[in-house]
Amino acid sequence: MLLKTLIFTQMALFSASDADAALEIVATTGMVADIVRHVVGEYGTVDSLMGEGIDPHLYKPTASDARKIMHADMIFYSGLLLEGRMTDTFLKAARMGKVVFPVTELIEETYLLEPPEFKGHWDPHVWMDVSAWAHAVNAIAKALCEHDPAHCEVYTSNAKKYNEQLTRLHQYALDSIASIPIEQRILITAHDAFNYFGRAYGIEVIGIQGLSTESEAGIEDVNRLVHLLVDKGITAVFVESSVSDRNVNALIEGAASKGHTVVIGGRLYSDAMGKGGTYRGTYIGMLDHNITTITKGLGGSATELGFASTLQQEEVVE
Repeated sequence: MLLKTLIFTQMALFSASDADAALEIVATTGMVADIVRHVVGEYGTVDSLMGEGIDPHLYKPTASDARKIMHADMIFYSGLLLEGRMTDTFLKAARMGKVVFPVTELIEETYLLEPPEFKGHWDPHVWMDVSAWAHAVNAIAKALCEHDPAHCEVYTSNAKKYNEQLTRLHQYALDSIASIPIEQRILITAHDAFNYFGRAYGIEVIGIQGLSTESEAGIEDVNRLVHLLVDKGITAVFVESSVSDRNVNALIEGAASKGHTVVIGGRLYSDAMGKGGTYRGTYIGMLDHNITTITKGLGGSATELGFASTLQQEEVVE
């Protein structure tokens, strides 16, 4: 891939004389920014371009974003076409000598999913599998070490400590989803952002829209899912914080017209985290919220406070 070639070509431009300066880092999504912050620690500042409720599939870089990218020492983005409308910006930055890292494209392909209906395209929503996202943490640590070897020991240690937390979160997800009755382990959401979650935690996942929110669900898609709701007796579907509720509401109305009651089981974080400065505005908090909400919504056992007893009701996304 052209961008990968540019990335490693530009690594040689970093001078040892820059080693003592704090790195100025730009990241696209909150999920990427949060794990970069944990790994870089005190040796860098991280500016996230996309905040609460922002859909990265549709996001177009602003003039302010372009200035931040051109001023940054390093740029981390999720990759696999998640931020499809920003690709040209990243290529331009790399050609100009900026160090640009597509995080999910730096982990082994064995951890990636290629949905049959999107053959030739990897699913970009890797963060939904906590164990897979841990490999993104390691990829970030490696990138930081290559760019700033003077602090490599710190980056490696920070990544190890953070991944220990992710290991516990992953186990919480396994235990929680396993508590849902088998026949009720069907997760229906606004778009196909939860395939990695389904693979990791043993739950069938159905998205009304495709991998990208740029695609639209047709009447046939909605009708097909209405019949599925009725036939399987599914009583809960889930909306997403960064995607319109329109198609989910159409499902609920369609099921009601057939005498079958379906409710919204909760609002999930898919392509964006919660409000900055809150627990749900962190990667761990985002996944904790999703795991706990899905488990409770589908009839499983989960505490109100979730993983590590940290969830607070006043932070719940509206």
